[in-house]
Amino acid sequence: MTPGKSRVAIYCRVSTEDQSTDLQVSELMEFVTARGWDVYRVYEETATGTNRNRPLLKELQGDARARKFDIVLCWKLDRFARSLKDLILMLQEFSEIGIQFVSLRDQIDLTTAAGRLMVHIIGAFAEFEAALIKERVRAGLKAAKAKGTRLGRPRRRDDEAIHHLRAKGVSLRGIGRELGVSVGAVQKSLSSGVFKTPAVPS
Repeated sequence: MTPGKSRVAIYCRVSTEDQSTDLQVSELMEFVTARGWDVYRVYEETATGTNRNRPLLKELQGDARARKFDIVLCWKLDRFARSLKDLILMLQEFSEIGIQFVSLRDQIDLTTAAGRLMVHIIGAFAEFEAALIKERVRAGLKAAKAKGTRLGRPRRRDDEAIHHLRAKGVSLRGIGRELGVSVGAVQKSLSSGVFKTPAVPS
C-alpha cells in the first residue's frame, strides 16, 4: 500500500461456477489504475443475486466497518445488491462509517458530488416506492373491510360450540356464520366424533 493513496475493495460476483469474473476484474483494475488507487483486496463471489448467504459480501461489510479500506468498487449494482432496499441500506452504512462507493458500469461514483446527489435521488425514489406500497395495502384492507371480508388470522375451530349449536338444530351454514368458520370446518368437526350430537337435517 502506498501512503496517502485511497485503498479500494473490489467486489465481483457471478451466479454459477461455469461463469468467470475475469471481465469484471479486468475492467475494475483498469479503473483503479486510472484513478491512482491501491487495491486492498478483490472479493470474488459465486452466488445468485437473490441469495442472502453471500459470505464474501458479508466479509467485505465487516472489513468496511473495521475501516480496512476507503472505497468499495463494483462492476454493476446488480452484481452487488439483491434489491434497491438492500443497496440503500448498505450505502447508508458506508456513508456513516466514511466509506465511498463506486459502481463502474452504472456510472455511480460517491467520491464525487454528482454521485452523492444521485444516491440521494435513488433513496428518495425508494422511500416513495415504499410509501406507495403502504398506501396500496391500506386501501386494499379498507376495501376488503367494506365488503365484509374478515381480516386477520382465522378463528380456531371450537368443536364444543359447533356440536352444541348443531344439537340445537342450527344449520351448518348458520354455525359457520355464528362462529366465523367455514362450512367445511363445521363438517370436519361434526365428523370427528369428539362430541356426539343427535342427527339434525342440514
